Parts: sequence; C-alpha cells; structure tokens
Amino acid sequence: MEVKIIKDEKDHLVVELDNQTVAELLRVYLNKEDAVEMAVWKRENAYKPVILEIKTSGKAAKKVLEDAAEAVEKETEKYIEDFKKALK
Repeated sequence: MEVKIIKDEKDHLVVELDNQTVAELLRVYLNKEDAVEMAVWKRENAYKPVILEIKTSGKAAKKVLEDAAEAVEKETEKYIEDFKKALK
C-alpha cells in the first residue's frame, strides 16, 4: 500500500492512500480518540487515490494516526487467529 503525506503539521495531517478500505478503518478508529477533532476521507473518483484528513487538539496528528494503525493491526491479528482456530 502506498502512503503519501500531503500536509504534515502538528495538529493537521493529510495523507494520500491507495486503499479505501484502509482509509475507512483508520477513520473509524481515529474518530474514537478524544484528541481527534475530525478524521474524514474523500475520493474524487474510483481512479484517484483516497485523501485522509486528520485534525487533532493537543496531540500530534501523525502520532494519532500511527496509534490508530497499530490498533487496527492488533485487532486484525486477533481476528485472523480466531478464524484459524475456527477452521481447525
């Protein structure tokens, strides 16, 4: 997956992603955080990349995104293990 940082300020981060599913997962996790004022994504059309925008209050936006990505990864690993157990 390609990730390109478009804007990187302490409380405002805009990144370009090539995966809409990942952008939606991150948006959901980000909006659960108290420090996040806004986490949204948009896509002009199916042939353009997804733009994920994050605004925070009091916490570095890049760190909040890293934490959300780690939380998604951790939960996904749990589901994979559950599926493996169920298929045995």
